Amino acid sequence: MEVLGLKFPNRIGLAAGYDKDGRSLRGLACLGFGHIEVGTVTRHPQAGHPRPRIFRIAENQALINRMGFPSRGAEAVRQELQRTRPKEAVIGVNLGKGAATPLEAAAEDYCVLVETFGPLADYLTINISSPNTLGLRRLLARDHLEGLLGKVTRARDLVPGPPRPLLVKLSPDLDAAELEDALAAVVTAGVEGVVATNTTTARPGVDSSLGSQPGGLSGAPLFPIALEQVRRAARWGGGRIAVIGCGGVSSRDQMQAMLDAGADLVQLFTTLVYQGPRVARSLLAGSD
Repeated sequence: MEVLGLKFPNRIGLAAGYDKDGRSLRGLACLGFGHIEVGTVTRHPQAGHPRPRIFRIAENQALINRMGFPSRGAEAVRQELQRTRPKEAVIGVNLGKGAATPLEAAAEDYCVLVETFGPLADYLTINISSPNTLGLRRLLARDHLEGLLGKVTRARDLVPGPPRPLLVKLSPDLDAAELEDALAAVVTAGVEGVVATNTTTARPGVDSSLGSQPGGLSGAPLFPIALEQVRRAARWGGGRIAVIGCGGVSSRDQMQAMLDAGADLVQLFTTLVYQGPRVARSLLAGSD
């Protein structure tokens, strides 16, 4: 199928966060994913938050993470993609602001990353919704977001070759008005799509003592929230933007619910952790 002007072999993709540095793309492509999103990649190398920083909540099929964008940096990932990029899957690169970069200079980080990966990626995702980088979600406010995306799209358009589609990864914790403001900024800037959603700071249905750990929650408890954000984004977008549904998808029925809500593609992460390497082919079995 065609989405974002790209031909995808199927609708299931691997979300950013699993292969942060693009070192496992060939193996992951063999698992049946139609697209793989590398990253989050930062402009400069950074270690992320201290360990432990990932917590399994098995009874809820969930994870809490506070990774903080650990990254080998743009140059290392650029070299990795030049060496090992597979042909079987569409490859996106998820881009993040460095922890040491002040918010007022965030656009420079994103523009440099767009210039670096524009020639290598099939699409690029601007990550401004991680709860684990201090202050990052403030960039989702419309006044910040319009200015940021205007600069990023101009940087994208200067990259030689066909312009790469841009997406923005949205927070599941936006209320309806905040989501509409973010979507309006996306459309105004000429960005082609959104990923809905990132991890949540809420703890819906999580009774484990680990629920008190700070960080973003992913997995099964996130699914109803992400599904509603997909429905709102698709309804508001009215076909003007592509929507990738991400958050807690763990069955064919849930994948179909995302598509019925208006998602063009679906991504997963935590389900791979709990269901193992056959999950993409299992979800695709019997689908169109």
